[in-house]
Amino acid sequence: MFDTLRYIVQSMRPKQWIKNLIVLAPLAFVLGQYKHPMVLFGVLAFFGFCLASSGVYLLNDVLDREADKHHPEKKDRPIASGKLSVPAALSAMAVLFGMSATLAFCVRPLLLLIFAGYVTLNLLYSFYLKKLVIIDAFSIAFGFILRILAGVEALRGVRPDIEISTWIILCTLLGSFFLAFCKRRHELSLEESSFNHRFILTEYSTGFLDQMIAISTAATITAYSLWTMWPDTVKKFETEALFWTVPFVCYGIFRYLYLVHQKNMGGSPSKVFLSDRPLMVNILLWLAALLLILYGRQIGGLLGPFEASGL
Repeated sequence: MFDTLRYIVQSMRPKQWIKNLIVLAPLAFVLGQYKHPMVLFGVLAFFGFCLASSGVYLLNDVLDREADKHHPEKKDRPIASGKLSVPAALSAMAVLFGMSATLAFCVRPLLLLIFAGYVTLNLLYSFYLKKLVIIDAFSIAFGFILRILAGVEALRGVRPDIEISTWIILCTLLGSFFLAFCKRRHELSLEESSFNHRFILTEYSTGFLDQMIAISTAATITAYSLWTMWPDTVKKFETEALFWTVPFVCYGIFRYLYLVHQKNMGGSPSKVFLSDRPLMVNILLWLAALLLILYGRQIGGLLGPFEASGL
């Protein structure tokens, strides 16, 4: 029993929960109108998404167990290696989905629809979308957009008037493309074993992926830079200083490209973010700079006041 639980937790991939921190991103833009339930609802939405994503991981491992046996790293996963039985994995998946749905409904009923949409998207991805070139990358990107929408919807449980900016959607979409294409490039570098593991890789080539990565890199940096200087952004946050966070975004993307091309990393974005110290420090500095600019006067009397009516 203990071993089964251990293998279930391992298959839940808690290290991958770092991806779900984006659910908390909208919270950073409304702390100027801080209310205790907003933080609580945001955290509950985060954990709800973690449970839902872990359920999806279990399902994917069940469906991909034969293909994973051809992957140099995934072949050691509990389900692919036979350490965790399929019935036990499916039972754990059902429990996780049930807990996730309960949390979502307690925060805000509409949040339940977003969670259901995320699970449905991943089901479609597992059975069909991952076999469609380029559409597979769109599917991954939409998963991150649903995370953003979940974070916003959780805050609306306290403040229904909160609006979501199209800029945060655009930056999330483009950044997700960047990560998805980098992941495909890493998988392609596994050479012949990669085709046994993921058939869609036969539709990709290194040259094509390098072009897609270059396009998404430029688009992501451009979109983020424009957001910091956009008149509505300057007016809403009452500062032009957000532009000074652009260098952190540039360094983060360039560092990630370095790890993909020079260190043969990128197969797992979560692993990259957690294992590369310069990248981690850069993310923390970017977040500190962002919060300092938005709430400088409130937390240190450095910058102008901030009163946000939306995101």
